[in-house]
Amino acid sequence: MFCDSISREFPASPAAPCPRPDGTRTSAHIASPSGRARTIGLTAIAFAAGMWLAPMETLAGDLYLRGGIGLDRSDRTAFSDVECSSAAPAALYGCGTGDDGAPYRSVGDFGTVPAIELGLGYADGPVRYEVLVEYRPDYSFEGRANFLAPGSREEVAAKLSSVTGMLAGFVDLDGMGLPKPDRFAPFVGAGVGVVHTRIGKTAMTFPATTTTVPGGSRTGLAWMVTAGVAMAVGERTILDLAWRYTDLGKVRTDRGPGKVVWRDGSRDPRPLDLAPTEARLRGHGVRLSLRYGF
Repeated sequence: MFCDSISREFPASPAAPCPRPDGTRTSAHIASPSGRARTIGLTAIAFAAGMWLAPMETLAGDLYLRGGIGLDRSDRTAFSDVECSSAAPAALYGCGTGDDGAPYRSVGDFGTVPAIELGLGYADGPVRYEVLVEYRPDYSFEGRANFLAPGSREEVAAKLSSVTGMLAGFVDLDGMGLPKPDRFAPFVGAGVGVVHTRIGKTAMTFPATTTTVPGGSRTGLAWMVTAGVAMAVGERTILDLAWRYTDLGKVRTDRGPGKVVWRDGSRDPRPLDLAPTEARLRGHGVRLSLRYGF
C-alpha cells in the first residue's frame, strides 16, 4: 500500500516497510487476492429480452407511462483494492491484515438515498413489460478503515450517484387467478440492465492526517426484484406501491493522483499514485409511482 519498493517479481515475499494512508509505516505481506465468481448474466438478460419481445408479435395490449419516487437503503459494504499487490500504481490498502483480523479495507454503507424513476410499459393481460430508467443522485458513503487499533479515528467518506436502465417484467397476480385483496392488486416483477456509477473523491481522516483518494466511474450489470400492490385511482391511472431489492454491481475509484496531508502542517503533503479500489453497491427500498395508460 503506497509502496513503490514492492516488486511484482516477489508476490509471496514480505515487502519493505511501506507508508500507510495515515502517514505511518508498516510491513506489508503481498499475496494475490482470491478470485470471486459472478454468475448473473446471459441467462437473466435472455430472460428479460424474451419477456420484452414476446408481446410484440401479437400487437395486442396497452401502452402506459409510469413515473415514481422512492427511497433506497444500501446494504453494508466494504471498499478494498482491485489488486492488493499493485506497486506501481500503489494499492491503497495492500494485502495485509488489520487489527480487527480482516484484510485491510474500509467498511460502511451508502446510507439512504432518494430515487427517481420513469418507465414506458406495455401491458398484455396480467403481464407487463417495461423499459425503466432510474436516477439516484445522492449516495453518501460513510465508513471506517481498519489500519489502526479499534477506537482510533480513521473515518472514510465519499459521494456517489447512479443512473440505471433496465428491461423489466411484471405479473399482476389477480390476473393469474389468485385472490385480490379488496381494491388492491398484488404484483411481482424483475429486471436486468446496465448501470453507470460515478464516485467523487474519497476522504480518509486519521488522527494526524487526511488522505485523498481519486474518484472514478464504472458501467456494469444491474438487476432488481420487486413486489407490491396496485390500486386504480382513475379511469386510466393506477397507483403502485412496491418494495424493491436492487444490485448495482461494483462501484470503483480510478487510478489517479492522491495525497496525504498533515493537518498541523508539520510535513509537506505526500503525493500518491493510487491504484483502483472497489465496493459492491446493493440495497432495498420502497417505490411510489403512478401509471397512466394511453
